[in-house]
Amino acid sequence: MNYNKKSVRDVELKGKKVLCRCDFNVPVKEGVITSDVRITAALPVLRYMLEQGAAVIACSHLGKPKGEVKPALSMKIVAKRLGELLGKPVKIAESLDPVSDEALALAKSLQPGEIMLLENLRFDKGEEKNDPTFAKKLADMADLYVSDAFGTVHRAHASTAGVADYLPAVCGFLIEKELGTMGKALADPARPFVAILGGAKVSDKLNVINNLLEKVDTLIIGGGMAYTFLAAKGYGVGKSLLDSEKIDYCKDMMKKAEQKGVKLLLPVDTVVAKSFPDPIDAPIDVKTVASDAICDECMGLDIGEKTRELFADAAKTAKTVVWNGPMGVFENPTLANGTVAVAQALADSDAITIVGGGDSAAACEQLGFADKITHISTGGGASLEFLEGKELPGIACLLDK
Repeated sequence: MNYNKKSVRDVELKGKKVLCRCDFNVPVKEGVITSDVRITAALPVLRYMLEQGAAVIACSHLGKPKGEVKPALSMKIVAKRLGELLGKPVKIAESLDPVSDEALALAKSLQPGEIMLLENLRFDKGEEKNDPTFAKKLADMADLYVSDAFGTVHRAHASTAGVADYLPAVCGFLIEKELGTMGKALADPARPFVAILGGAKVSDKLNVINNLLEKVDTLIIGGGMAYTFLAAKGYGVGKSLLDSEKIDYCKDMMKKAEQKGVKLLLPVDTVVAKSFPDPIDAPIDVKTVASDAICDECMGLDIGEKTRELFADAAKTAKTVVWNGPMGVFENPTLANGTVAVAQALADSDAITIVGGGDSAAACEQLGFADKITHISTGGGASLEFLEGKELPGIACLLDK
């Protein structure tokens, strides 16, 4: 995977029509946007293009309409909020078809310094199928394509990859930062390089573990996935989450770490309870036991205090740290201490710190550590596939520098 891609800074924008794929998949409740973080994140590149004299045709999906027109998932609410944030009107067609004649005419009449937003791309079945006809209709509106929705680049959709068959394609500021920070961390990291993986299942991160063992100096495994590794060491894990079919895989990974000289850290103590909290944030009775002393009727739900110190010490001595996945059931205050400890260790570190999307990113935001992290990825699934070393279709299609 070549991470050295042309960005919007490398091309002439004046007088050009630019199709810009944004991530405006914002949470909406009862017709109200409950968080505009994703819209705010797109403002720098949109302002830059408008100031450079481009006419901008922004586009995105919202929710999962699965190729059906669902008025509740219309982008009109986003166009209104985007206009408020930009301080200028954002045009949008009345029609709910993203490539209607009305939308095409609006794009054609758009002047330099003006911006419009297309309707929800996923209202058309052609978007998720990467249908060339739909991709060509999108491309016909513009002279240039700018990709800036990192959360979608692992999908080969019409608006993320297909349009690049018809238009010169470059990245926006958000993807430029993802490639510059995460790409460099994987290709040429400052060492020691430490990766921290958590989350529920080993099966979700099989290829990530395998790929990172080729690159890191220390690999830390926490969260639900740690119990399959502990089982692979011959420990009883009680009723803890267990991928029983992946025990041999975990043995292989431990052997690979040994052969590569990679330090593999697993929890040495565990916070256990007799049952999973129901509801998830309900009060719960817990105790901390050694990781080789989990009783048959107990389940591990967070890393213990000694493990928190062990993991934090490894993070503090690193020059590069990548973290993806919580250390326990962090939605419950009693079971959040492990995740908090890792977030705190990254915030206190002088290292280049990179947090993958999803729960780890949410934890850093909630705890107020976001401004102390070098880079928080804007894409959960995309950042995982990045860590796997996979070629991401929405990145591969961009012009190389």
